[in-house]
Amino acid sequence: MIEIRNVSKSYDRIKAVDDVSVTIRENTVFGLIGTNGAGKSTVLRMAAGVLRPDQGEITIDGMPVFDHMEAKKNIYFIADEPYFFANSNAVDMQKYLSSVYPEFASEDFYHYLMNFGLDKKRKVNTYSKGMKKQLALICGVCSGARYLFCDETFDGLDPVMRQGIKSIFASEMERRGMTPVIASHNLRELEDICDHIGLLHKGGVLLSKDLEDMKCNVQKVQCVFKTTEDEAKVISCLDIMKNEKRGSLNVLTVRGSKAEIVAIFATVNTIFFEALPLSLEEIFISETEVVGYDIKKLILG
Repeated sequence: MIEIRNVSKSYDRIKAVDDVSVTIRENTVFGLIGTNGAGKSTVLRMAAGVLRPDQGEITIDGMPVFDHMEAKKNIYFIADEPYFFANSNAVDMQKYLSSVYPEFASEDFYHYLMNFGLDKKRKVNTYSKGMKKQLALICGVCSGARYLFCDETFDGLDPVMRQGIKSIFASEMERRGMTPVIASHNLRELEDICDHIGLLHKGGVLLSKDLEDMKCNVQKVQCVFKTTEDEAKVISCLDIMKNEKRGSLNVLTVRGSKAEIVAIFATVNTIFFEALPLSLEEIFISETEVVGYDIKKLILG
């Protein structure tokens, strides 16, 4: 488990991370969402032990990560622009990483290279951006590290390759309990892979929740009431996050389980009623609007 407690980091007079506290459980996919400059990369670098926090503490499996080699053995960090040795090829990287990570899976490494169509003897500096990202991810997965930190992991990957990487993540999580932590500015890229989402804004955590809980406890309801009395009765019983009215049609975003909401509507007369599932994007828009932010401007552009 990774515990980030009251962590802050500044560069000169610029506060990159401001009192961030997040817990990342083992064998889950944690998505760290935020716009450029929100502090995602700084949080990942501190969690990987690359940077020392100015304040607060980060522990991995109970061990302080900075200056603690035992903790760092369990981490593989992939930067937004992955680093490879000058004039190296994939074979060179495999030999080096095998010396650093004792559990490096060399056989799997070459198997993945073949599946992704990467030439093991071609110089990495001649790879495209997407190919470099693929190689970096393959190196990370095969390292054997329990925690894989990925900064803008899927940026530059086409949809087919993106799904391929997600499939590998799922396989490694099931096989050895790998925990990916993925930072991205794009909410849509993470919707179908993450178990938990943390939203960073201006260096602080705006929201941190399990996706399953969010999806089960927020509903979108479209309804037309028979009378204004029925409408008033239902409205008073619901925990409404957002209420839009389009003529006689009410579009409500409501906190609570579907069964609870259906039971409340069963006590009144409606001309039309349906409860619909929300996308992750819709849930986040609703959750952030409740606390006074517009995620459409923060994340969705």
